[in-house]
Amino acid sequence: MVESATPRILLVDDDPAVVRLVQHVLQSNGLAPATQVTTGREALSSLAGIDIVLLDHQLPDTSGLDVLDAIRGRPHPPAVILITAHGNESLAASALRRGADDYLAKDAALADLLPEILERVRRNRELRKALGEAEQELLRTERLATIGELTVTLHHEINNPLMAAFADVELLLLAQDAPAEQRRGSLENIKQALRRIRDIVQRIGELREARSKPYLPGVRMLDLEGDGNLRRPEHRGTALLHLSDQANARIVSLLLRDAGFQVQQVGSISELKRTADSIGVTLVVMGGVPASAGAHPLAGFTPPADRGYRVVALVGGNGAPALAAGADHVVQLPFDPKTFTQEVTAALG
Repeated sequence: MVESATPRILLVDDDPAVVRLVQHVLQSNGLAPATQVTTGREALSSLAGIDIVLLDHQLPDTSGLDVLDAIRGRPHPPAVILITAHGNESLAASALRRGADDYLAKDAALADLLPEILERVRRNRELRKALGEAEQELLRTERLATIGELTVTLHHEINNPLMAAFADVELLLLAQDAPAEQRRGSLENIKQALRRIRDIVQRIGELREARSKPYLPGVRMLDLEGDGNLRRPEHRGTALLHLSDQANARIVSLLLRDAGFQVQQVGSISELKRTADSIGVTLVVMGGVPASAGAHPLAGFTPPADRGYRVVALVGGNGAPALAAGADHVVQLPFDPKTFTQEVTAALG
């Protein structure tokens, strides 16, 4: 469960009436007053320590979308809620595609919706942070598993020739007056053992995939021979990824590769349309657009009925429109990495 924390808010708006309303709503809901600036330039210089930016689209020196792009380009950016004129749903949809966390219209509902949206964005931000930590833990676990398999491999492969070489060295030291033929035989054995160790170290250095095979019950080792007894995840085909949130894209890519997919990221809907029908594509994972944004639920992507792949949409909010638009399955954002792969593979049928 995500712990409650008071978000630090930056309000970027030059409309005194909106500023007064927002500050009143924050105070009425037990939140700290927002830091307020009036221009995009001031906003970009005031981001330190900020959790959520309430960003008006119409600013004296630039547009809210331009400021949004600049914020999203920063490392560890704050969440952004775009404030738009009433009825400008197309702008809101564009902002969501470019990485905004939510939007608010300047209408009579603003005062009622603001606390709800702030809390949802805060919780989503904390859960995304938890996703990032889960990603790091997954990578750490994989590294530790590989190190363990490498240790077992070195012990198994190198120990035998190393012990044989030690034994021949001991014989040479203990029987220094042995016949020359016997000494030559021992030296040749030592030479062969050292060559074997050299070859093993060379093969480890040339490894490009950490494939493994059983060693003992519950213990695995790297397979240096490349024979048929390799531990490979089931090959599930190619998964195309179209996600604007790079944190989600990284962990989804990692999870899908671990499940046996070859992952390919696509940068635009037009590229997705061109690539989806390629041979071997079995899955498309994309970000869905909330119905409230007034845009196509799959951002303009219309999967054909006779497709050979499944479509999974990652949606924050109501997923019914994405399903109606052709998605086979909806995963609610933020998702749980522990169950994500199971959900996606189940969608393949």
